[in-house]
Amino acid sequence: MASIRIEGVTKRFGNVVAVDDLDLEIHDKEFLVLLGPSGCGKSTTLNIIAGLEDMNEGNIYFDDQIVNFLPPHRRDVAMVFQSYALYPHKSVYDNIAFGLRMRRFNRQEIDRLVKHAADRLEISHLLQRRPHELSGGQRQRVALGRAIVRQPAVFLMDEPLSNLDAALRVSMRAEIKRLHQTMQTTFVYVTHDQAEALTLADRIVVLKDGVAQQTGTPDDIYQRPCSMFVASFLGSPQMNFLRGSLKKEGDRVLFCRGGFSLDFPSAMARKLVGHAGQEVVLGIRPEDVDERTNSPTANCLHGRVNFTLSIGSDQYLSVQAEGVELFFRVGRDTRCADGDSVAIAVATDRLHVFDKETTQSLLW
Repeated sequence: MASIRIEGVTKRFGNVVAVDDLDLEIHDKEFLVLLGPSGCGKSTTLNIIAGLEDMNEGNIYFDDQIVNFLPPHRRDVAMVFQSYALYPHKSVYDNIAFGLRMRRFNRQEIDRLVKHAADRLEISHLLQRRPHELSGGQRQRVALGRAIVRQPAVFLMDEPLSNLDAALRVSMRAEIKRLHQTMQTTFVYVTHDQAEALTLADRIVVLKDGVAQQTGTPDDIYQRPCSMFVASFLGSPQMNFLRGSLKKEGDRVLFCRGGFSLDFPSAMARKLVGHAGQEVVLGIRPEDVDERTNSPTANCLHGRVNFTLSIGSDQYLSVQAEGVELFFRVGRDTRCADGDSVAIAVATDRLHVFDKETTQSLLW
């Protein structure tokens, strides 16, 4: 097993900075997810850890050993790629066994390790097939099996599920989570899919333009985002944003936008009172609302329904309110039609407030 320490790592491709002065510690046996949009530097970071990319500045440590100039085959890592990277002319058995043969394992040990991995991944009946005879999920299991048999100190996974359909992605996420729990090995996983990050990770690193924006547990990242970028990147639909200002009235702190005002709970008000008079952006997650009400109660957004989208267990409401389109997630029993006037009760204890200029959170 291994912990990984990244210190001041920078990688440039010409004038483009792919990774910018990254500091990160990955704990032994941890499942860490690098999350971000395309071009944010997450795959480059993974390749630097693997030794497939050289860096311009910084150091990489496995435990306390610096590995900057250690070639990939001596870093004791195994990679699983988005493209599976299977040998098309070899059987499933030979694909899984290939790395072991290159390391000159004896035939009996290869056979034992291959069959054990195949049993764990439920592909024992496929060992004599070729990759073109397999489904996408079966090919991904073969790629995982090839990594498992090596029993590496670190697993590196680069968007391994992005080629699979939605239902299969869910089952394969469960399979990868189970593998991590049983193998007790360090996993570093790259994805742009927030659902994968939230369900798999012990910790998430959110990247943008090669810079780590926030690192924390899935709950930390989702419930206490440090910036508008992080807040908008996680959540489906995205967080709603309303521009306005903060106003102090006695012991109360209000968010005001035109004729709409919203009263913060006392714990939040204490954090925001020093920003009274400041222009801010209010963040409301689509699910952080109570059931629809037609009564003009406090802390309600009043608007008109543009359209509804049913997703089975819940439904999304597109509501035109305060001059902007907002999306809310409500129960399937909430009944409203296009064009209805609605009042949405906001859960004020789960609000987010960001500085309008810096986009940084004023609460977390």
